[in-house]
Amino acid sequence: MNKECPQELITLAHRMADVAGEVIRKYFRQKIDIIGKDDNSPVTIADRDAEAAMRTLIDAEFPSHGIIGEEHGSVRTDAEYIWVLDPIDGTLSFISGSPTFGSLIALTRNGVPIMGILDQPISGERWVGANDRTTLNGAIITTRACPDLSNATLFAYGTELMEGEHGPAFCRLHDAVKRKRFGYDCYAYALLALGFVDIVADCDMKPYDYAALVPIVENAGGKITDWKGNPMTLANPGFVLAAGDLSSHHQALEILA
Repeated sequence: MNKECPQELITLAHRMADVAGEVIRKYFRQKIDIIGKDDNSPVTIADRDAEAAMRTLIDAEFPSHGIIGEEHGSVRTDAEYIWVLDPIDGTLSFISGSPTFGSLIALTRNGVPIMGILDQPISGERWVGANDRTTLNGAIITTRACPDLSNATLFAYGTELMEGEHGPAFCRLHDAVKRKRFGYDCYAYALLALGFVDIVADCDMKPYDYAALVPIVENAGGKITDWKGNPMTLANPGFVLAAGDLSSHHQALEILA
């Protein structure tokens, strides 16, 4: 399947990250209302306004494209090209004043992610994965070699992964690696693409949580699948396993099985 992303769409994605960042910086470390959603996760005016600004650009430039957004829902989901937006992935980090959140912008073609941007508007870092390369602020980056899982650094969303039906599998992976760290949201995947983290495992993720991460990780030389090794599309059940080294990814899959 052709995963090439047209340059005009990459250019639009950069503009979207720019307008989202303008909104987010205005509200960062300010006293703003925190709204509880139906799933008890937090959302703020920054989330909603940033996504609205991005959607306005899409509708103006490519009105036939579909959109899946965390805050403002889905439209035209039968389109060939669908934008998948999470204006602030890591809202809890954002409202806590921690700059480890990110704006996620993905473009899928026929359900397959072909371009991803992770923008950290406070630190001024922007990861872009598309067309066989991943860059950080324009410089090409790659994952690092870690062929032995016992030497790996594992990042994950939180200790919640140790609970529920998937808990025993995650605990096996947790015990198999050398170093562990929790709570970095999408930024953990950015650090994996940059070569400072070896494994990231998460569950209960929605397409807007992971779609942008697929091109970022894979174009940097890593591997990202669900916990059974299936490719990540808009239809995955929400279990995500990313690794910078293909051998480590294979070993992690065997442990999770």
